Amino acid sequence: MKVVSILDALRGSGLAAAASLLVVMPAYGVVQDITATFRPDPSNPMINKFVNTTPQSGFCPGFAPGTCKDLGIFSIRTTEINFSSLAPMLVTPDDARKNAMFKVPSDWRELMVTHTDSGERVSVQMRIAGIGGRYTVPNGVGHNIWNSGRWNTPAAPCLGTGMGVISANYYLWFWRVPEGIGACTKFTRVDLSRLTYDVLDYAYELKTPDPLRMLAGTYTGSLTYSIGPGGDFDMGDIMIPNDNAMTFNFTLTVDHHLKVEVPPGGNRIQLEPQGGWQGWLQSGRKPARLFRDQTVNLWASSPFKMTLECAAPLNNTCSVTNTAGHQVPLALAVSLPYGLTDGAGRAVNRLPLRLDGSGTERFQPAHYIDYKPSQLHFEVGADDVARMLEQSDGGPYTGTATVVWDSEV
Repeated sequence: MKVVSILDALRGSGLAAAASLLVVMPAYGVVQDITATFRPDPSNPMINKFVNTTPQSGFCPGFAPGTCKDLGIFSIRTTEINFSSLAPMLVTPDDARKNAMFKVPSDWRELMVTHTDSGERVSVQMRIAGIGGRYTVPNGVGHNIWNSGRWNTPAAPCLGTGMGVISANYYLWFWRVPEGIGACTKFTRVDLSRLTYDVLDYAYELKTPDPLRMLAGTYTGSLTYSIGPGGDFDMGDIMIPNDNAMTFNFTLTVDHHLKVEVPPGGNRIQLEPQGGWQGWLQSGRKPARLFRDQTVNLWASSPFKMTLECAAPLNNTCSVTNTAGHQVPLALAVSLPYGLTDGAGRAVNRLPLRLDGSGTERFQPAHYIDYKPSQLHFEVGADDVARMLEQSDGGPYTGTATVVWDSEV
Protein backbone atom coordinates (compact mmCIF):
# COMPACT_ATOMS: atom_id res chain seq x y z
CA MET A 1 0.00 0.00 0.00
CA LYS A 2 1.16 3.53 -0.78
CA VAL A 3 0.03 6.38 1.46
CA VAL A 4 0.17 9.77 -0.20
CA SER A 5 -1.72 13.06 -0.10
CA ILE A 6 -4.66 13.71 -2.37
CA LEU A 7 -6.97 16.69 -2.11
CA ASP A 8 -10.68 16.39 -1.71
CA ALA A 9 -12.64 19.62 -1.38
CA LEU A 10 -15.52 19.39 1.06
CA ARG A 11 -17.90 22.29 1.38
CA GLY A 12 -18.13 23.25 5.05
CA SER A 13 -21.11 24.09 7.19
CA GLY A 14 -21.76 25.64 10.62
CA LEU A 15 -18.82 27.61 11.96
CA ALA A 16 -16.86 27.39 8.66
CA ALA A 17 -19.62 27.71 6.13
CA ALA A 18 -17.41 29.25 3.42
CA ALA A 19 -14.25 27.23 4.00
CA SER A 20 -12.95 24.11 2.31
CA LEU A 21 -11.32 21.19 4.08
CA LEU A 22 -8.24 19.33 2.81
CA VAL A 23 -8.30 15.65 3.73
CA VAL A 24 -5.31 13.27 3.54
CA MET A 25 -6.43 9.81 2.41
CA PRO A 26 -4.60 6.53 1.75
CA ALA A 27 -4.21 5.54 -1.90
CA TYR A 28 -4.22 1.84 -2.64
CA GLY A 29 -3.72 2.03 -6.40
CA VAL A 30 -5.56 0.32 -9.21
CA VAL A 31 -4.12 -2.91 -10.62
CA GLN A 32 -4.45 -4.04 -14.24
CA ASP A 33 -3.22 -7.44 -15.41
CA ILE A 34 -1.45 -7.50 -18.79
CA THR A 35 -0.93 -10.88 -20.45
CA ALA A 36 0.87 -11.90 -23.64
CA THR A 37 1.83 -15.29 -25.03
CA PHE A 38 4.30 -16.60 -27.57
CA ARG A 39 3.52 -19.92 -29.20
CA PRO A 40 5.15 -20.93 -32.52
CA ASP A 41 2.78 -20.65 -35.45
CA PRO A 42 3.54 -23.13 -38.24
CA SER A 43 1.52 -21.00 -40.67
CA ASN A 44 3.75 -17.97 -39.94
CA PRO A 45 7.16 -19.34 -38.93
CA MET A 46 8.89 -16.01 -39.59
CA ILE A 47 6.69 -14.13 -37.08
CA ASN A 48 8.49 -14.10 -33.73
CA LYS A 49 6.19 -11.94 -31.63
CA PHE A 50 4.11 -12.17 -28.52
CA VAL A 51 0.34 -12.09 -28.94
CA ASN A 52 -1.47 -9.76 -26.57
CA THR A 53 -4.05 -11.84 -24.67
CA THR A 54 -5.34 -9.13 -22.33
CA PRO A 55 -9.16 -9.01 -22.65
CA GLN A 56 -10.50 -5.86 -24.30
CA SER A 57 -13.18 -3.72 -22.71
CA GLY A 58 -14.67 -0.28 -23.01
CA PHE A 59 -15.03 1.81 -26.14
CA CYS A 60 -13.56 -0.43 -28.87
CA PRO A 61 -15.40 -3.71 -28.25
CA GLY A 62 -18.52 -1.90 -27.05
CA PHE A 63 -19.01 0.75 -29.73
CA ALA A 64 -16.44 0.66 -32.52
CA PRO A 65 -14.85 -2.79 -33.01
CA GLY A 66 -14.48 -2.41 -36.76
CA THR A 67 -13.02 1.11 -36.56
CA CYS A 68 -10.59 0.11 -33.84
CA LYS A 69 -9.48 -2.95 -35.78
CA ASP A 70 -8.86 -0.84 -38.89
CA LEU A 71 -6.82 1.62 -36.80
CA GLY A 72 -4.86 -1.17 -35.10
CA ILE A 73 -5.94 -0.14 -31.60
CA PHE A 74 -7.92 -1.64 -28.74
CA SER A 75 -9.19 -0.35 -25.44
CA ILE A 76 -9.29 -1.38 -21.81
CA ARG A 77 -11.73 0.23 -19.39
CA THR A 78 -11.29 0.73 -15.70
CA THR A 79 -14.27 1.87 -13.65
CA GLU A 80 -12.08 2.11 -10.58
CA ILE A 81 -10.53 5.41 -11.65
CA ASN A 82 -12.60 8.54 -12.15
CA PHE A 83 -11.93 12.26 -12.14
CA SER A 84 -14.08 15.02 -10.69
CA SER A 85 -13.69 18.78 -10.94
CA LEU A 86 -12.33 20.26 -7.74
CA ALA A 87 -13.76 23.66 -8.65
CA PRO A 88 -15.75 25.19 -11.52
CA MET A 89 -14.00 25.08 -14.88
CA LEU A 90 -14.03 28.70 -15.99
CA VAL A 91 -13.22 30.14 -19.37
CA THR A 92 -9.42 30.52 -19.19
CA PRO A 93 -8.13 30.10 -22.75
CA ASP A 94 -4.53 30.80 -21.72
CA ASP A 95 -4.24 28.10 -19.06
CA ALA A 96 -4.42 24.47 -20.17
CA ARG A 97 -4.21 23.19 -16.59
CA LYS A 98 -7.51 24.85 -15.74
CA ASN A 99 -9.26 23.26 -18.71
CA ALA A 100 -9.88 19.70 -19.88
CA MET A 101 -6.23 18.69 -20.20
CA PHE A 102 -4.99 15.17 -20.90
CA LYS A 103 -1.34 14.31 -20.50
CA VAL A 104 -0.56 10.60 -20.51
CA PRO A 105 2.73 8.63 -20.52
CA SER A 106 3.05 8.27 -24.28
CA ASP A 107 6.83 7.78 -24.18
CA TRP A 108 8.23 4.26 -23.96
CA ARG A 109 9.00 3.16 -20.44
CA GLU A 110 11.08 0.12 -19.52
CA LEU A 111 10.36 -2.57 -16.97
CA MET A 112 12.06 -5.88 -16.26
CA VAL A 113 10.18 -9.16 -16.23
CA THR A 114 11.65 -12.16 -14.42
CA HIS A 115 11.43 -15.85 -15.27
CA THR A 116 9.62 -17.49 -12.36
CA ASP A 117 11.92 -20.53 -12.28
CA SER A 118 15.36 -19.44 -13.47
CA GLY A 119 15.35 -15.79 -12.40
CA GLU A 120 16.38 -14.66 -15.89
CA ARG A 121 15.42 -11.01 -16.43
CA VAL A 122 14.51 -9.44 -19.76
CA SER A 123 13.36 -5.97 -20.74
CA VAL A 124 9.84 -5.01 -21.78
CA GLN A 125 8.76 -1.53 -22.86
CA MET A 126 5.31 -0.02 -22.60
CA ARG A 127 3.60 3.21 -23.59
CA ILE A 128 0.05 4.54 -23.38
CA ALA A 129 -1.25 4.89 -26.94
CA GLY A 130 -4.84 5.98 -26.41
CA ILE A 131 -7.11 7.66 -23.89
CA GLY A 132 -10.87 7.85 -23.60
CA GLY A 133 -13.82 7.27 -21.37
CA ARG A 134 -17.03 9.06 -20.51
CA TYR A 135 -17.45 12.64 -19.38
CA THR A 136 -20.58 13.99 -17.70
CA VAL A 137 -21.75 17.59 -17.47
CA PRO A 138 -24.74 19.03 -15.60
CA ASN A 139 -28.17 18.66 -17.19
CA GLY A 140 -29.01 21.32 -19.70
CA VAL A 141 -25.41 22.30 -20.51
CA GLY A 142 -25.19 20.32 -23.74
CA HIS A 143 -21.97 19.48 -25.60
CA ASN A 144 -21.32 22.50 -27.83
CA ILE A 145 -19.16 23.91 -25.07
CA TRP A 146 -15.63 23.39 -26.41
CA ASN A 147 -13.64 25.78 -28.56
CA SER A 148 -12.31 23.07 -30.88
CA GLY A 149 -15.60 21.35 -31.62
CA ARG A 150 -17.31 18.44 -29.98
CA TRP A 151 -15.41 15.86 -28.02
CA ASN A 152 -14.97 13.38 -30.87
CA THR A 153 -12.79 16.07 -32.51
CA PRO A 154 -9.62 15.48 -30.53
CA ALA A 155 -7.49 18.15 -28.98
CA ALA A 156 -4.21 18.37 -30.90
CA PRO A 157 -1.80 16.67 -31.01
CA CYS A 158 -4.03 13.71 -30.11
CA LEU A 159 -5.74 11.90 -32.99
CA GLY A 160 -9.35 10.88 -33.23
CA THR A 161 -11.16 7.69 -34.09
CA GLY A 162 -14.08 9.41 -35.82
CA MET A 163 -16.41 7.87 -33.26
CA GLY A 164 -18.32 9.14 -30.26
CA VAL A 165 -21.42 8.19 -28.29
CA ILE A 166 -23.56 11.04 -27.02
CA SER A 167 -26.52 11.55 -24.69
CA ALA A 168 -28.06 14.58 -23.04
CA ASN A 169 -25.32 15.00 -20.46
CA TYR A 170 -22.58 12.48 -21.14
CA TYR A 171 -20.17 11.75 -23.98
CA LEU A 172 -18.22 8.55 -24.66
CA TRP A 173 -15.03 9.00 -26.64
CA PHE A 174 -11.62 7.57 -27.48
CA TRP A 175 -8.52 9.35 -28.80
CA ARG A 176 -5.25 8.00 -30.11
CA VAL A 177 -2.08 9.37 -28.52
CA PRO A 178 1.05 9.60 -30.72
CA GLU A 179 4.40 8.74 -29.21
CA GLY A 180 6.18 11.33 -27.11
CA ILE A 181 3.63 14.16 -27.22
CA GLY A 182 2.73 16.62 -24.50
CA ALA A 183 -0.77 17.51 -23.33
CA CYS A 184 -3.95 17.45 -25.41
CA THR A 185 -6.37 20.09 -24.10
CA LYS A 186 -10.01 20.87 -24.83
CA PHE A 187 -10.67 24.50 -23.85
CA THR A 188 -14.12 25.32 -22.57
CA ARG A 189 -15.97 28.32 -24.01
CA VAL A 190 -18.54 28.39 -21.20
CA ASP A 191 -18.13 28.25 -17.44
CA LEU A 192 -18.79 24.69 -16.22
CA SER A 193 -19.96 24.26 -12.67
CA ARG A 194 -18.99 20.61 -12.69
CA LEU A 195 -17.31 18.06 -14.96
CA THR A 196 -16.56 14.40 -14.28
CA TYR A 197 -14.79 11.61 -16.13
CA ASP A 198 -16.81 8.69 -14.85
CA VAL A 199 -14.74 5.87 -16.41
CA LEU A 200 -11.29 5.72 -17.95
CA ASP A 201 -10.47 3.93 -21.20
CA TYR A 202 -6.93 3.55 -22.46
CA ALA A 203 -4.82 1.67 -24.99
CA TYR A 204 -1.21 0.61 -24.65
CA GLU A 205 1.58 -0.61 -26.88
CA LEU A 206 4.27 -3.09 -25.91
CA LYS A 207 7.79 -3.77 -27.12
CA THR A 208 8.62 -7.29 -26.07
CA PRO A 209 11.93 -9.17 -26.36
CA ASP A 210 12.61 -11.76 -29.03
CA PRO A 211 10.80 -14.81 -27.63
CA LEU A 212 13.18 -17.13 -29.48
CA ARG A 213 15.90 -15.92 -27.10
CA MET A 214 13.80 -16.45 -23.98
CA LEU A 215 13.35 -19.51 -21.84
CA ALA A 216 10.13 -21.46 -21.95
CA GLY A 217 7.85 -20.65 -19.04
CA THR A 218 6.43 -17.56 -17.37
CA TYR A 219 7.93 -14.10 -16.88
CA THR A 220 6.36 -11.59 -14.50
CA GLY A 221 6.95 -7.95 -13.66
CA SER A 222 5.12 -4.71 -12.89
CA LEU A 223 5.12 -1.04 -13.78
CA THR A 224 3.37 1.69 -11.79
CA TYR A 225 2.16 5.01 -13.17
CA SER A 226 1.20 7.94 -10.98
CA ILE A 227 -2.15 9.69 -11.45
CA GLY A 228 -3.02 13.29 -10.67
CA PRO A 229 -1.59 16.80 -11.12
CA GLY A 230 2.07 16.50 -12.09
CA GLY A 231 1.81 12.70 -12.40
CA ASP A 232 2.11 10.36 -15.35
CA PHE A 233 -1.63 10.60 -16.00
CA ASP A 234 -2.11 14.34 -15.53
CA MET A 235 -5.56 15.82 -16.21
CA GLY A 236 -4.70 19.33 -15.06
CA ASP A 237 -5.28 21.12 -11.77
CA ILE A 238 -9.07 21.00 -11.72
CA MET A 239 -9.79 17.37 -12.61
CA ILE A 240 -8.75 15.35 -9.56
CA PRO A 241 -8.65 11.52 -9.50
CA ASN A 242 -10.09 9.29 -6.81
CA ASP A 243 -6.84 7.28 -6.80
CA ASN A 244 -3.25 8.25 -7.44
CA ALA A 245 -1.60 5.15 -8.90
CA MET A 246 -2.15 2.47 -11.52
CA THR A 247 0.00 -0.65 -11.51
CA PHE A 248 0.28 -2.91 -14.53
CA ASN A 249 1.16 -6.50 -13.64
CA PHE A 250 2.70 -8.31 -16.60
CA THR A 251 2.62 -12.03 -17.29
CA LEU A 252 4.46 -13.15 -20.41
CA THR A 253 4.15 -16.83 -21.27
CA VAL A 254 6.62 -18.52 -23.61
CA ASP A 255 5.53 -21.88 -24.96
CA HIS A 256 8.48 -23.18 -26.96
CA HIS A 257 8.54 -26.08 -29.37
CA LEU A 258 11.49 -28.45 -29.75
CA LYS A 259 10.83 -31.69 -31.55
CA VAL A 260 13.02 -34.17 -33.44
CA GLU A 261 11.57 -36.80 -35.75
CA VAL A 262 13.68 -39.74 -36.88
CA PRO A 263 12.23 -41.44 -39.98
CA PRO A 264 11.26 -45.09 -39.59
CA GLY A 265 14.41 -47.23 -39.37
CA GLY A 266 16.59 -44.15 -38.97
CA ASN A 267 17.78 -45.22 -35.55
CA ARG A 268 19.69 -48.17 -37.04
CA ILE A 269 22.70 -46.87 -38.93
CA GLN A 270 24.70 -49.02 -41.37
CA LEU A 271 28.06 -47.57 -42.37
CA GLU A 272 29.27 -48.22 -45.91
CA PRO A 273 31.96 -46.93 -48.33
CA GLN A 274 31.10 -44.44 -51.02
CA GLY A 275 29.32 -46.49 -53.72
CA GLY A 276 29.04 -49.58 -51.52
CA TRP A 277 31.38 -52.54 -50.98
CA GLN A 278 31.81 -53.57 -54.62
CA GLY A 279 35.24 -51.91 -54.94
CA TRP A 280 36.60 -53.91 -52.00
CA LEU A 281 34.93 -57.18 -52.92
CA GLN A 282 35.80 -57.05 -56.62
CA SER A 283 39.22 -55.39 -56.69
CA GLY A 284 40.41 -55.28 -53.08
CA ARG A 285 40.42 -51.49 -53.08
CA LYS A 286 40.30 -50.27 -49.50
CA PRO A 287 37.50 -47.81 -48.74
CA ALA A 288 38.57 -44.25 -47.96
CA ARG A 289 36.01 -44.17 -45.15
CA LEU A 290 32.81 -45.72 -43.88
CA PHE A 291 29.93 -43.29 -43.39
CA ARG A 292 26.21 -42.65 -43.29
CA ASP A 293 24.33 -39.35 -43.42
CA GLN A 294 21.01 -39.72 -41.62
CA THR A 295 18.26 -37.13 -42.11
CA VAL A 296 16.15 -36.14 -39.10
CA ASN A 297 13.31 -33.60 -39.13
CA LEU A 298 13.47 -30.71 -36.73
CA TRP A 299 11.07 -28.20 -35.15
CA ALA A 300 12.64 -25.52 -32.93
CA SER A 301 11.56 -22.17 -31.54
CA SER A 302 14.13 -21.76 -28.78
CA PRO A 303 17.85 -22.12 -28.18
CA PHE A 304 19.01 -25.67 -27.60
CA LYS A 305 22.20 -27.62 -27.17
CA MET A 306 23.25 -31.02 -28.42
CA THR A 307 25.13 -33.61 -26.40
CA LEU A 308 26.52 -37.05 -27.13
CA GLU A 309 26.30 -40.17 -25.02
CA CYS A 310 28.08 -43.41 -25.84
CA ALA A 311 27.75 -47.02 -24.74
CA ALA A 312 31.52 -47.46 -25.34
CA PRO A 313 33.33 -44.08 -25.28
CA LEU A 314 36.68 -43.67 -26.97
CA ASN A 315 38.60 -40.46 -26.41
CA ASN A 316 35.99 -37.70 -26.92
CA THR A 317 33.58 -39.65 -29.10
CA CYS A 318 31.87 -43.03 -29.44
CA SER A 319 33.20 -46.24 -30.91
CA VAL A 320 32.30 -49.45 -32.67
CA THR A 321 33.69 -52.81 -31.59
CA ASN A 322 33.79 -56.23 -33.21
CA THR A 323 33.11 -59.54 -31.45
CA ALA A 324 36.84 -59.98 -30.85
CA GLY A 325 36.95 -56.72 -28.91
CA HIS A 326 38.74 -54.59 -31.50
CA GLN A 327 37.55 -50.98 -31.08
CA VAL A 328 37.75 -47.98 -33.42
CA PRO A 329 36.39 -44.46 -32.99
CA LEU A 330 33.10 -43.42 -34.52
CA ALA A 331 32.96 -39.72 -35.35
CA LEU A 332 29.60 -37.92 -35.27
CA ALA A 333 28.72 -34.48 -36.64
CA VAL A 334 25.58 -32.46 -37.26
CA SER A 335 24.33 -30.12 -40.00
CA LEU A 336 21.37 -27.89 -39.17
CA PRO A 337 18.91 -26.12 -41.50
CA TYR A 338 19.06 -22.48 -42.52
CA GLY A 339 17.94 -20.21 -39.70
CA LEU A 340 19.89 -22.04 -36.99
CA THR A 341 23.35 -20.85 -36.00
CA ASP A 342 25.93 -21.85 -33.43
CA GLY A 343 27.00 -19.79 -30.43
CA ALA A 344 29.17 -17.59 -32.64
CA GLY A 345 26.39 -16.92 -35.15
CA ARG A 346 27.77 -19.25 -37.83
CA ALA A 347 25.88 -21.71 -39.99
CA VAL A 348 26.07 -25.28 -38.74
CA ASN A 349 27.63 -27.64 -41.29
CA ARG A 350 29.21 -30.92 -40.19
CA LEU A 351 29.90 -29.59 -36.73
CA PRO A 352 31.49 -32.35 -34.60
CA LEU A 353 29.49 -33.81 -31.71
CA ARG A 354 31.76 -34.56 -28.76
CA LEU A 355 31.30 -36.19 -25.39
CA ASP A 356 32.39 -33.02 -23.58
CA GLY A 357 29.79 -30.98 -25.49
CA SER A 358 32.32 -28.46 -26.77
CA GLY A 359 31.13 -26.53 -29.80
CA THR A 360 27.49 -27.58 -29.50
CA GLU A 361 26.61 -25.73 -26.28
CA ARG A 362 24.06 -23.46 -27.94
CA PHE A 363 22.17 -23.30 -31.21
CA GLN A 364 20.01 -20.24 -31.81
CA PRO A 365 17.03 -20.04 -34.20
CA ALA A 366 16.52 -16.80 -36.08
CA HIS A 367 12.90 -17.77 -36.67
CA TYR A 368 10.66 -20.72 -35.94
CA ILE A 369 12.16 -23.81 -37.56
CA ASP A 370 9.13 -25.74 -38.71
CA TYR A 371 9.67 -29.31 -39.92
CA LYS A 372 13.03 -28.73 -41.57
CA PRO A 373 15.53 -31.50 -42.37
CA SER A 374 18.83 -31.67 -40.55
CA GLN A 375 21.49 -34.35 -40.80
CA LEU A 376 23.55 -36.48 -38.48
CA HIS A 377 26.83 -37.62 -39.97
CA PHE A 378 28.44 -40.89 -38.85
CA GLU A 379 31.95 -41.77 -40.02
CA VAL A 380 34.91 -44.07 -39.46
CA GLY A 381 38.07 -42.61 -41.02
CA ALA A 382 40.39 -44.27 -43.54
CA ASP A 383 43.14 -45.34 -41.10
CA ASP A 384 40.62 -46.96 -38.80
CA VAL A 385 38.86 -48.64 -41.74
CA ALA A 386 42.20 -50.22 -42.70
CA ARG A 387 42.61 -51.63 -39.19
CA MET A 388 39.03 -52.94 -39.27
CA LEU A 389 39.75 -54.80 -42.51
CA GLU A 390 42.78 -56.38 -40.87
CA GLN A 391 40.46 -57.68 -38.14
CA SER A 392 37.81 -58.97 -40.54
CA ASP A 393 37.77 -62.40 -38.90
CA GLY A 394 36.44 -60.74 -35.74
CA GLY A 395 32.97 -60.29 -37.16
CA PRO A 396 30.92 -57.11 -37.68
CA TYR A 397 31.52 -53.92 -35.74
CA THR A 398 28.64 -52.53 -33.70
CA GLY A 399 28.11 -49.71 -31.25
CA THR A 400 25.52 -47.40 -29.74
CA ALA A 401 25.52 -43.60 -29.84
CA THR A 402 22.81 -41.40 -28.34
CA VAL A 403 22.34 -37.85 -29.63
CA VAL A 404 20.42 -35.52 -27.28
CA TRP A 405 18.68 -32.27 -28.27
CA ASP A 406 18.32 -30.33 -25.02
CA SER A 407 16.37 -27.10 -24.57
CA GLU A 408 17.92 -26.52 -21.13
CA VAL A 409 20.81 -24.34 -22.23
